[in-house]
Amino acid sequence: MVNDTSAPLPNVDVKDGFAGAIGDTPLIRIASLSALTGCTILGKAEHLNPGGSVKDRAAKAMIEGAERSGRLVPGSGAVVVEGTAGNTGIGLALMCRARGYRCVIVMPDNQSEEKVATLRSLGAEVELVPPAPFADEGNYYHVARRRAEALGAFWANQFENLDNARAHEEGTGPELWRQCGERLDGFVCSAGTGGTLGGTSRFLKAQDARVQCHVIDADGSSLFAHVMKGTLDADGSSFLEGIGIRRITANFAYGRLDGAFRGSDAEAVAMVYWLLKNDGLFVGGSAALNVVGAVKLARRLGPGHTVATILCDGAGRYQTRLFNREWLAGKGIVDVDFADLSFVKAAR
Repeated sequence: MVNDTSAPLPNVDVKDGFAGAIGDTPLIRIASLSALTGCTILGKAEHLNPGGSVKDRAAKAMIEGAERSGRLVPGSGAVVVEGTAGNTGIGLALMCRARGYRCVIVMPDNQSEEKVATLRSLGAEVELVPPAPFADEGNYYHVARRRAEALGAFWANQFENLDNARAHEEGTGPELWRQCGERLDGFVCSAGTGGTLGGTSRFLKAQDARVQCHVIDADGSSLFAHVMKGTLDADGSSFLEGIGIRRITANFAYGRLDGAFRGSDAEAVAMVYWLLKNDGLFVGGSAALNVVGAVKLARRLGPGHTVATILCDGAGRYQTRLFNREWLAGKGIVDVDFADLSFVKAAR
């Protein structure tokens, strides 16, 4: 008798392919920071998704949304195009492999070598373009749009495609709420497209309007000024990848926020090393900045509160930068051996 391998197995805890393995990530109590702040600091371990980042959720939602609308047909060899700093591209490349599509990724050429190499290993066609402001037609976002138009392809458009935020409103947020026992005082997250922050904050505020939802914004980004002053002012720059933006996307606008913090590259790098040394957590710079935000919010709320954030990806995609003392020194960061929390400045 030949088994029907296309049918789901009854009464067995088996995930259905790559897409089925996305989500249901653990919620981790960060012991060192919980002890030092007097709050319970929680990190949702999105770096444990099968593609290695929180962006797997957006990739899955955007592909499945296009399939529901008829824009994509599994196994058709249709082309999917996206402009990305890397992690969404990795999620899309894997979804395309699983669904039978061709994947074309446009990304700035200042992203880590590890992410570029990973994308190419996954079969994505990668086009690297010089970094350029959004107003410049050479910006990777606009280049991706033109490539999609020229190829007659599906342009995922993660910045404005609300399937991105809905993936978190329907997945990340409910998971987090359930895992913390439906008791949470604060949620902090950085934003690139705004999907994770937008969807998760929208869900949490719908459950309990008292949950304090904040963005932690990198230098050179406008989101802090937008939330706190209603402007798009921005100062400085950041080498953290995939976060920070100088415009308001549909996904970011979808969120429900109470405030904002600023966070520096130095604080994020310090937190990368702190978490590895004290908690055995090997996370990337944006995840570390998220944890910096959690500490800032915990200090603002005071002891006894519970604050959650997103561990959006691991450090393996940034090893040649974050763990390269010479590279860090070239960015003005020369001391990454920290013995206490003094490296995280007061909430600002």
